Amino acid sequence: GAIVLLLRAVVVLLAFPVYVLSFLGMWDPFCRKVFFPFVLDKIAVIHERRAKKHKLELFRNLSQFRSPSGELRLLEIGTGTGSNFQFYPPGCKITCTDINPNFQESLSRNMKKNQHLQYEQFLVAAGEDLSQVPSGSVDVVVGTLVLCSVSSVSGTLREVRRVLRPGGAFYFLEHVAAEHSSWTYFWQQVCFPTWKLVFAGCCITREPWKNLEEAKFSELNVQHIRVELPGTPIKPHLMGYAVK
Repeated sequence: GAIVLLLRAVVVLLAFPVYVLSFLGMWDPFCRKVFFPFVLDKIAVIHERRAKKHKLELFRNLSQFRSPSGELRLLEIGTGTGSNFQFYPPGCKITCTDINPNFQESLSRNMKKNQHLQYEQFLVAAGEDLSQVPSGSVDVVVGTLVLCSVSSVSGTLREVRRVLRPGGAFYFLEHVAAEHSSWTYFWQQVCFPTWKLVFAGCCITREPWKNLEEAKFSELNVQHIRVELPGTPIKPHLMGYAVK
């Protein structure tokens, strides 16, 4: 514990300008409008390359959750740059949501690349408050790398269950806390406070499988995997889907 606190202090010193800007109330607006969209766009390219085989496996059965009419109405929470669009089946009707509306350039680029989809609307909304989406109105909800930054994982999952129709599914792929006895978890503990500040509230020590188990889905399919992001403590991931 003492070593973790000492190393945390070193990381704080290295990121001291960010802490000063945060104290002055300048970091958060700059981060959300400029820094985070720019960094996420670059990280998404690396993460997408390393996670592609897992996403292909994850989304391979999306079409099974079409409604009786044959439509597939999909709501993506935390859409970000739209890196998941390539994995959705043709004709899928997409509603995009994100609490941060500043990804428009990258999002528009990915929309143009994926003309096989029908884009319904973009909503500025947090995962914990999807009140703009009617209850039971979508067949599938997708969230990738989003449960790390919501203010309440349990609240987000309650909203996911609400907007899903009975028999609909929630697909997820998230970076998570490592085994507590591992060196990766040690470095997650060291980096945690500064990482959360620098990367717009991203928590690297969450264990969302516990929230998923408590969320009262009728079926839960979970896999623990590794997606290596060099130079970061983001390695262990959780992926799967849950059925309402």
